[in-house]
Amino acid sequence: MPLVIVTGFPSSGKSRRAVELKEYLEKEKEKTVVIVSENAIVGEEKNKILNDSRLEKDLRGNLKADVLRQLNRETVVILDAGNYIKGFRYELYCASKQIKTPHCILHTLSPIDQAWVWNQERPEDERYAKEVFDGLVMRYEAPNSSNRWDSPMFTLLPGDSLPSDPIYEALFLRKPPPPNQSTETQPLSSTNFLYELDRTTQEVTTVIMNSQKILVEGDDIKIPGSTEPVCLGRKVTLGELTRARRQFISYTKLHPVEDTGKLTSLFVQYLNKTLG
Repeated sequence: MPLVIVTGFPSSGKSRRAVELKEYLEKEKEKTVVIVSENAIVGEEKNKILNDSRLEKDLRGNLKADVLRQLNRETVVILDAGNYIKGFRYELYCASKQIKTPHCILHTLSPIDQAWVWNQERPEDERYAKEVFDGLVMRYEAPNSSNRWDSPMFTLLPGDSLPSDPIYEALFLRKPPPPNQSTETQPLSSTNFLYELDRTTQEVTTVIMNSQKILVEGDDIKIPGSTEPVCLGRKVTLGELTRARRQFISYTKLHPVEDTGKLTSLFVQYLNKTLG
């Protein structure tokens, strides 16, 4: 059944909206609904975890694992978390696409000042520390409905009523996106698949870094072995490329492709979607 990805600034009302949607789907539509909650995982360690990049990465891994365990054809899964990284939302979109079930984005768009006031009204052990709150706001990559992994998107201001019926229609009355080569599970027939995956992605990363030294910022970068250039529109850092490469490798290990000659093109497409 469908996946609902809730996203927004810290203390912007994400959990409240997740509960509202759960109650509507259960009472009005008699659906089975599960909320995967970031708060339930971090507990009182919230500020410690969200202030440490390694721990935060582990948190995202745990959230994704919980979603994948729950995601099936019988249950509506609502991911109640910041989900502020667009690459992470893309991974979740691919997961729902592989299972051939629709998804949607629920964006709680609250002013930063209002979110901070709500944060201060929480019990002390549930509040975000100021530096953690500011850091999450600064790193937040807002969803864009023109991206297919951020669409359909329902944006909610603090005083808005939950658009229950439109959300239901998006989740249950439209066809799921068809699987494509990047999400369709393929048999691992190539014995040197992992070697080719590592080599190919490293070569693409190297070409991009070298090209950025001589090209004008925003120029397309031609990649040997790919019919599609890298179109990032800006200069990216080695750290950004390394994270994207690691995410692509992790996903592709679980969903290997039959023809390793297509790895370059798939990685280029992934970079354009997540960093472009």
